[in-house]
Amino acid sequence: MLAMAELHPGYQEALDWTWEGTWTKFSRSMWMVRTHWSSRASPSKASTTIWSRTTFVTSCGSMSRILEAGRSSGTPSKGGSAILFVYVSDRTNRELLTIEIKPYGDHWMMHCGLEVVLPDGTLVRTGMGALPDPDADPNVPPDQQSGNKTWQLFNYGFGPYNDGIFTQSSLGVVVKMGIWLMANPGGYQSYLITFPRDEDLHQAVEIIRPLRIGMVLQNVPSIRHVLLDAAVMGDRKKYSNSDKPLTDTEIDEIAAKLNLGRWNFYGALYGPAPIREAMWQVVKASFSKIPGAKFYFPEDMPENKVLQIRDGTLQGIPSVDELAWVDWLPNGAHLFFSPIAKVSGDDAVAQYELTRRRSEELGFDFIGTFVVGMREMHHIVCIVFNRKDRQQRENAHKLIHTLIDDAAKLGWGEYRTHLALMDQIAGTYNFNDNAQMKLNETIKNALDPKGILAPGKNGIWPSSYDKKAWSLQPGDRNGEQGTRS
Repeated sequence: MLAMAELHPGYQEALDWTWEGTWTKFSRSMWMVRTHWSSRASPSKASTTIWSRTTFVTSCGSMSRILEAGRSSGTPSKGGSAILFVYVSDRTNRELLTIEIKPYGDHWMMHCGLEVVLPDGTLVRTGMGALPDPDADPNVPPDQQSGNKTWQLFNYGFGPYNDGIFTQSSLGVVVKMGIWLMANPGGYQSYLITFPRDEDLHQAVEIIRPLRIGMVLQNVPSIRHVLLDAAVMGDRKKYSNSDKPLTDTEIDEIAAKLNLGRWNFYGALYGPAPIREAMWQVVKASFSKIPGAKFYFPEDMPENKVLQIRDGTLQGIPSVDELAWVDWLPNGAHLFFSPIAKVSGDDAVAQYELTRRRSEELGFDFIGTFVVGMREMHHIVCIVFNRKDRQQRENAHKLIHTLIDDAAKLGWGEYRTHLALMDQIAGTYNFNDNAQMKLNETIKNALDPKGILAPGKNGIWPSSYDKKAWSLQPGDRNGEQGTRS
């Protein structure tokens, strides 16, 4: 599990001292990843997580708790403790409406019932949770009262469905979330299918669509460009000494060296052996229509690091090893460009050709994957750059700003992004004179009129802020140092 915290500029000294004083004690469970500096002068405004001087990430795998700095760590605070806004990945992935690669890929769809603290301190339980438990002790605070028997059974409760306003928003702090867990399916088998040619992407996606809708493809599968896998298995210098974007010939050579295709499809089968075998016969027959397609199980390719990692993650065993693709370049950092696409060969090819062309125009290799939901694909383009190279930093920001505008002109929108890009992307969702943004701002001003919680999150600024002064637009942050997340 990873946690990210952002620190208000006024508490930099406290953070420096806290890390210095506790490093030895907590070095096994916490580590600094990257310091992130804002390069644009901004108005001085307290209580904001959008404008922060320092961002750090901690690995929480062996931690039992997160402490407020200087309070409970055994050392007194030096002039007041740091104020940390902590985002824990396993919960916020659901609030950010991301999808994962397992059968319950749409995590938000698998949630049921929230407990939320509103900006004014009110504690709300959504859905069936609004009905009190008749056996709860009325003499204890609301957060300590037990929930009723149906809170985690039915999402919607009675009346308007409120849960959605707490996703990708700054309208409350979600402190409890009911999650439907997946039962042991009775068996499991991961697999890899490789497609040798770049142009195979179109046919592969056309085959994927009916199989996914029909639930023959039981998990959220991904079709990955070979350079994404290559980057997990080694840095760029392992494959080429050129400082220019890799050519098709060089990419084919890398695929041959790694025994991969230009596109590589990772999936899994779930259920007792007879069910898995029946599903596999349909999957194999369908993809065999692509000339040169090859089929592998993990035991067939023990040297394939990505397949071995996926064999674990597709059955719910977490790993951060696959994030090694960030080290494709020295001092690796990244930005994600994440547009939504139809599960259509035409759309997949159009997005791939656009993003690859734009990437190469600014000196970057295309590194990306299509993650296939039930009716949509999440196209994740990994813009990897050297964070210590000013020109690469500027080119990375120029690239993603350009792609956002290109995509909007073609009717494609992104579903997540870096803090510095939220205002630009929010501006593309401007149907009917920004009707949705006006609705979001109305709700924000009603629930959080003072703008206490994350003002500017996803481009939604409260009326207590001067939106023109605070919002970020292309050109505001050229040269900003990237971060790992």
